[in-house]
Amino acid sequence: MAMLHTAVVAVRDRARLQEIVGTLLRFGLSDVVQSLGLSGWAQWRTTKQTRAANRRADHPIAQISRPQRVRMAIESLGPTFVKLGQILATRSDLLPREWTQALEQLHNQATPLPWELMQPHIEAQLGMPIAQAFTRFDAIPLAAASIAQVYRAQLRRPDGSLREVVVKVQRPDIRAGLEADVRLLKHVAAMAEERFPQLERYRPLDVARQVSDALQEELDFTIEGRNNELMADAFAQQPEIAIPRIEWALSTPELLVQDWLDGVPANMATSDPRLNGPLLARRGAQAFLHMMLRDGLFHADPHPGNVFAMQGNRVGFLDFGLVGHLSPHRRDQFLMLLRAIVEGDADGLVMVMLEWSGDTRVAIALMESAVERYVARRDNGPLKLGDSITEFMNLAREAQIAMPADMALLFKALVTADRVLLQLDPDFDVITTAQPLVQEQMRARFSPRRVLREKRAAMLQMYEMTADAPKTLRLLMYRLKQGRVGVDMHVPQLYRISGALERAATRLSLAVVAGAFILGIGPTLLAWDIRVLGIPVFHVLGGLGAVTSLAVLVLTMRRQRALD
Repeated sequence: MAMLHTAVVAVRDRARLQEIVGTLLRFGLSDVVQSLGLSGWAQWRTTKQTRAANRRADHPIAQISRPQRVRMAIESLGPTFVKLGQILATRSDLLPREWTQALEQLHNQATPLPWELMQPHIEAQLGMPIAQAFTRFDAIPLAAASIAQVYRAQLRRPDGSLREVVVKVQRPDIRAGLEADVRLLKHVAAMAEERFPQLERYRPLDVARQVSDALQEELDFTIEGRNNELMADAFAQQPEIAIPRIEWALSTPELLVQDWLDGVPANMATSDPRLNGPLLARRGAQAFLHMMLRDGLFHADPHPGNVFAMQGNRVGFLDFGLVGHLSPHRRDQFLMLLRAIVEGDADGLVMVMLEWSGDTRVAIALMESAVERYVARRDNGPLKLGDSITEFMNLAREAQIAMPADMALLFKALVTADRVLLQLDPDFDVITTAQPLVQEQMRARFSPRRVLREKRAAMLQMYEMTADAPKTLRLLMYRLKQGRVGVDMHVPQLYRISGALERAATRLSLAVVAGAFILGIGPTLLAWDIRVLGIPVFHVLGGLGAVTSLAVLVLTMRRQRALD
């Protein structure tokens, strides 16, 4: 079946498949081609010559490490595979450090397409001549990547003033090639999972789908524009943070017009005496933490080229094509993880990792041993967040746990941001800066109102579950009797078990309803403060009820022991 599928895919994308196989062979990765059963898709002459050359010890490829050869092959294969490499570079929970270091060096630069090709494409997107939309448009691009090129331009505002903008334009006719690459990548991932069960922990198909989703978002510039607008709205009341605004009237899914930020990359800020590195570091860290903990939408690639130092010690963030999303539950988990790392709480780390593993076959003993070594390696000096996160990802790999993709992206962004902050201020302590915001979020997380709301929701769910329990149990017993689960079972006195379970469910239902009723009217009754002979009636009744319930529980447990 796999061979038939390969043939069907190859008929559609034969030329591209041959190009991919030829590239892998050129960089000395013939074993990968053979393992995946793709040798037949390389041209015979190329395969023979390449293998012979790669076997020579003096061949230049033989002098380069395998991770670097993979990086070079990925860069040669174009944007789909570069995106794959960038995602894998975030997965230090799966790959050793030498691999993630090599993949971090991936660049997406490309030779700019000539203006003669880009001008008609830009005007087609604008629906008008460039001179009509802009007062000035520089024909030489500021940057050129494999998917888009970036230009500087100027337009006139409705009030007559001039506005400096950046125009990001998608390369024409690039979508078809990317879609073909994604098809082939998903197919190869499926083959790898089928042929090599030991790769299951790496989840090749999930990674391929992540690449596909990331490229779909990257090909639609309106998504990046919306991310920009969300961030700009979130920091509208913080003038020290600059987020470019989008000119929607001129933007399309393939062309994005946004404000020009006048500044320098963060790693060049120290060369300008007018800029205060420590102040920029503190403001940048606060902004990033607000994105993550307050908004749940954060810049996932905050490298120096995307973080600008601006006059007045303002911090500007660019390029929201790659963002991360954190649900409230994930934010709570991250707060718990941060607390466990700071306090060296091995049990807390184990619990977080178990929740993230999502795999019932995880070796808990191996995990606990790895966590204990991680905690033991920690010294008593100042905590460096980037180093601690990197060590935690290494810990996950040591414990053979694959992190959730959203958390792996968050950790990679934290490590990248930490490096930028340290370039601005080598003595910067992100933990001290984060402490007030973390405390604020913890107070909000465990506020009485939120706890009460969650408890009420949980009790309602319990009530609904217990209401359905008798019917569900009857259906289960019926199916067991009829052999619907594929096993012929005979349980003596089954009707007694069913009756006991129904009685237990009824008691649980009554307890849940009573508890909900008490929680609902209890505060009101206590507030009335009715007294008889100076004794508060409802306080005494509440105490008596608690003592009586405890006594009934103890007697029930004793009787159960006697029956056992």
